[in-house]
Amino acid sequence: MISISINEFAKSYVKNNKSEDLQEIKKKLKSAAENKRAGAVCITCDSPIWAIGSAIVEWNGCFTCITGESDSSEDYEIVEVNF
Repeated sequence: MISISINEFAKSYVKNNKSEDLQEIKKKLKSAAENKRAGAVCITCDSPIWAIGSAIVEWNGCFTCITGESDSSEDYEIVEVNF
């Protein structure tokens, strides 16, 4: 995954999703990042969550369970939790 800050991702997301509120997206991203750091796992398969995806869909999920794809190499994850 490609590391990105919460602010960078939120700005980009809102730019591409005009109906979304920047502060609300940041709040969701921060919460999902905290959940991942605390060890949250996907509600479907028990893999570590994908913080960005979990913030957007509003449930704890891993990249594969959220997107249906297995290759996350070109997708983003919050820099603070990308390890």
